[in-house]
Amino acid sequence: MKKMRNVLCALTFTMVVSAGCGNTTAPNIASTSGTNAAATAPVAPKKYELNLVTAGDTNMTDLQEKTVVGEFQKKYAGSQIRVVNSGAGDGGTQKIFEKLKAQKDAGKSEWDIDLAIVHQSGMQQLIENDLLDKWVPQSANKQHVVSPDSKNSLGTNVEGYVIPLFHSQVAFAYNPDKVKKFPANFEELTDWIKANPKRFGYNGIQNGASGVAFATAYTYWKSGDYKTMSQGPFDAALEQKWPAILKELKALPVTYTNGNNGTLDMLNRGEIDMGPVWVDMFNLWVDEGRMNPNFGLKILDPGMPGQPMYVVIPKNAKNKDAALQYADLLTSPEIQAKVIVEKNSWYPGIDATVVLPKVSEAGKKKLFKDITAEDLNKRGQSFPINTYFDHLKTAYEKN
Repeated sequence: MKKMRNVLCALTFTMVVSAGCGNTTAPNIASTSGTNAAATAPVAPKKYELNLVTAGDTNMTDLQEKTVVGEFQKKYAGSQIRVVNSGAGDGGTQKIFEKLKAQKDAGKSEWDIDLAIVHQSGMQQLIENDLLDKWVPQSANKQHVVSPDSKNSLGTNVEGYVIPLFHSQVAFAYNPDKVKKFPANFEELTDWIKANPKRFGYNGIQNGASGVAFATAYTYWKSGDYKTMSQGPFDAALEQKWPAILKELKALPVTYTNGNNGTLDMLNRGEIDMGPVWVDMFNLWVDEGRMNPNFGLKILDPGMPGQPMYVVIPKNAKNKDAALQYADLLTSPEIQAKVIVEKNSWYPGIDATVVLPKVSEAGKKKLFKDITAEDLNKRGQSFPINTYFDHLKTAYEKN
């Protein structure tokens, strides 16, 4: 998820009021007279000021700074957009929550995060603590917000609070020279792993969500509880199945990698032949010449989880008008096509039927070469609701 700052200052999430440019500060996370003259005077272009905080890897910061900010400034010359990265993974979203909650608890009427990009994991506490604005009804793109996870996210009703920036999917990357017949389902996959010791790699549940997705999908498959785990309601009795399932999973003769990048790196070097990866990261490595372009991607039955990242606006954002204007650009069909699909190989966050006509044939071919839209509709899964998700990660470590 390098640095082309839009103002001449270095920002970090923890820099506060002391970090600024001119008369502006980054979030702590970080006339003529006469009627004729007046009638003909040119209207000065609108200038906006915005503090944007994004969770995720460095590519999330690059997305804003290297593309979207420039597009916004073309439209609104002189606008200042400050982009701060709060950190990778769910921890980055947690920092955004903690910052907003602290400002609310301190009784501040204006908060210094105007727009945020967050993971699903943070939505329950962000909404329950009344930290978000229900901004989507005011969005120029509201008619394109159609995905199920724009309504319900891990058991939390998020309708009106979010527009997905993109949908990212975990799939199995593999070397076709070594995996002659790719497994069709998880049962065949476990047979392949046993027959090919140490040639399957994943990162457990540390340092990257691709491994978490694999462990989650394995549990879904073995337990048969996908619907309840992903939609609720919570039933602690379901967890009684997990110790045996997870012990079986961890008994498989796999290679443990050191994270999302580690799985890709070991695959490219020939140290493993298959492993779960994020589709966008795989495609990026291919584009950069870091991954063999002959390697493939597959999603097995019954499926693999993916997740969106959400565009949200804090309830007491100081520059709410700027946030709305920027959010409209970020979630527009044009930016979704140019930046989300073409540049980053993510699946659109809004209705794909209005995005894909604006995507080049080469862009469509790359994104859907191995994993079709039908594959995603049939096998794309959600992560568990928060309580199950937290408990599952703890159970994996214990068993």
